[in-house]
Amino acid sequence: MPGNRQIYEQAMNMGHSAAWDREWDKAIAAYGRAVKEIPDDPAAHNSLGLALLQARRLEDALKVYTRAHQLAPDDPVPLERSADVLERLGRLKEAAQQYINVAELYLAQRDLIKAIANWERATQLTAGLVHIHQRLALAYEKTGHRRLAIREYLTLAFNFQRANRDDIATQAVERALRLEPNNPQALNTLQAIRTHSPISPDIIKVEVDETGDFDELARDEAFGLADEDLSELFGEGESAAGEVNPRGPLGEALDRALEAVATQLFGDDELDEAGLHASQAISYQHEGLFAEAVGAYERAQAAGLRHLSVQLALGALRLELEQWDAAIPHFDQATHDPHLTAGALHGLSIAQMALNRPRVAARTLIQALRMADMEQAEDEDAAAQIGATYDRLTASAEEADEQQLKGLTTRFLELLSGPSWKERIARTRRQLEEAIMLEEPDSLVSIALYIDDRVAEGLNLIDRFVREGLHSLALDQAHYMLESAPDYLPIHWRIGQILLDRNNIPAAMTKYNLVAETYRLRGDTERAMSILQEALRIAPMDTALHHSLITLLQENERWGDLLSQYIDLADAYYQLADLDAARTTYQSAIQLGQRLSVPDGQIVQILHRLGEIEVNRLDLRQAMRTYDQIRRTDPSDERTRRALVDLNYRLNDPISAVRELDGLLRLYAKQQKAGQIIRVLEELVTRYPNDMALRSRLAAVYHQTGNVPKAVEQLDALAELQLESGLHSDALVTIRRIITLNPEQAQDYQRLLRQLSG
Repeated sequence: MPGNRQIYEQAMNMGHSAAWDREWDKAIAAYGRAVKEIPDDPAAHNSLGLALLQARRLEDALKVYTRAHQLAPDDPVPLERSADVLERLGRLKEAAQQYINVAELYLAQRDLIKAIANWERATQLTAGLVHIHQRLALAYEKTGHRRLAIREYLTLAFNFQRANRDDIATQAVERALRLEPNNPQALNTLQAIRTHSPISPDIIKVEVDETGDFDELARDEAFGLADEDLSELFGEGESAAGEVNPRGPLGEALDRALEAVATQLFGDDELDEAGLHASQAISYQHEGLFAEAVGAYERAQAAGLRHLSVQLALGALRLELEQWDAAIPHFDQATHDPHLTAGALHGLSIAQMALNRPRVAARTLIQALRMADMEQAEDEDAAAQIGATYDRLTASAEEADEQQLKGLTTRFLELLSGPSWKERIARTRRQLEEAIMLEEPDSLVSIALYIDDRVAEGLNLIDRFVREGLHSLALDQAHYMLESAPDYLPIHWRIGQILLDRNNIPAAMTKYNLVAETYRLRGDTERAMSILQEALRIAPMDTALHHSLITLLQENERWGDLLSQYIDLADAYYQLADLDAARTTYQSAIQLGQRLSVPDGQIVQILHRLGEIEVNRLDLRQAMRTYDQIRRTDPSDERTRRALVDLNYRLNDPISAVRELDGLLRLYAKQQKAGQIIRVLEELVTRYPNDMALRSRLAAVYHQTGNVPKAVEQLDALAELQLESGLHSDALVTIRRIITLNPEQAQDYQRLLRQLSG
């Protein structure tokens, strides 16, 4: 039965937090709760295993990683970690076999680099793994790393000689000599075999170029988890800084391309002519012999090698040789491989820019940025938002002139270099999102002007200060940035947000008003209005913002919106108890509504607000006129008739009040609201107990609804009022009405009637 996902996620988050703080016991407890909640979740087991490993609870970590592998048998990570644990426990043979198993998983995923790294680790732990040395030798040979391949072939010769198989040992050395005929270690090894002398272990320690003949292996040389490397806990995987190719999307695509070619070659037991040329080309490319690499690739293609990865490799080589036109068709073909598209587009933009074609260069570069950025998206919603940003940028680029596009492309190409280019892309895109939200939507000038690391880092620093609650530092940083970029509105926008966070709403609203006014002066009234509307959602009582928005709406003849804004402003004045200003604004709204011929219902709503203000100002005569206007507009408005009843009573005009009341009661009768009739009359009788007309009507309603006791009660009170007022004959009529109702005290009322008739 599935567990509670919310509890699981809370536990995982607590574990992540504790892990970052290096509080391993807390992390273990939190991850343990997550595993208990969802026992079949591999991620929770991997995180728990890593925490146990850091806490030096190796046996427990091994059990957890073993379970994680059972849950996700195709995931090499838990198996790789269990191999690390076995190594730490000193169970080296088991660890070596586990590394071999891990390599097979990576190989199945066509990740030859990581497979090689695990084979290397296995051979370091256990001697005599001949079949692994064979695979390493072939892998190094086919990926163009000759020195490392020679080392493995000589290692094989050493092992075969010890097994009394000089014939196979000789074949291994000859394979090494095919790669480098004059290699001294290989020649000495061959001589030792032929003279039946033992091969010295030292002779097979082939020196590797100090620049690193297999750079990719350098980062995997030590498989133990570094204490500071916790990225695996959080699913960052290959986005770690050490694994980012500093040449941007093109560099990453080139790595993938060369690995794909090498993997294809590795699948063949023997290299054919095309494979030999391709292997040689890869080696040349690693060594920086670009012209030679181009020739080798072309020979491989002539021999029948067909692979889009070769097209990307050729395109990259043509760029190195500054053969811009020749590079373009190679990159065009490479775009058909989804794994290479971003890099191919990056290469195309470099070539097109070198050929002074900024429009084409900008178009392809934006596509490359889009693809590289979307690879980092956390989910589909984030990807959709990223896509929308680049769609907007693409549309803007189509409207820009070539000079603008040159500046934009140059700036973006600068972003795609160095080890942190992925982070810069994400920061730049966030800056673009703000710019698109805040700047002129059809121009790239202001966007391109400010997209650089200094501004991006400054904005990130502001955001970090805000997250940490350091609002004063955030404001200082923002004002410092304004010195060099005074017109950059995202900075002003952040200042407004910081002021809001500090609950300094008046100052924040002043800043928002300033930003809106800047847009208005730039002619972007739509964006100015949008900012003012957002600010008013935060501070609806800020009348200055209302007035600014009203001015913009008038200038743009947005009459419908203007009417709503008049009403909102009047409501704000009303809430602020500025009744005179509220009344004036409501009257302006009514005049505008009548000019626009808006529906009567909208006018009635405004008149009601106006009537309430006039009542509160004790201008009862004017309130009467306002409500009378509403009644003429909408005779069925119950609220208006009730207000007129109350106003007439307050003006000491009970006759008019009862006349208005009768109209309201007829309205209720048509709507068959008997209960409402009774409630209104009861309320009025309570407020005006000496009004005989009210009691007479309430008694009649009680009689009609069959409530005789209450009818008698009202008639009795009415008779008393009549007698006190000297209305003797009216009192007799009322008493006779009571008797006709046949109440329990009928004899008492008959006796009273005789006495009064006396």
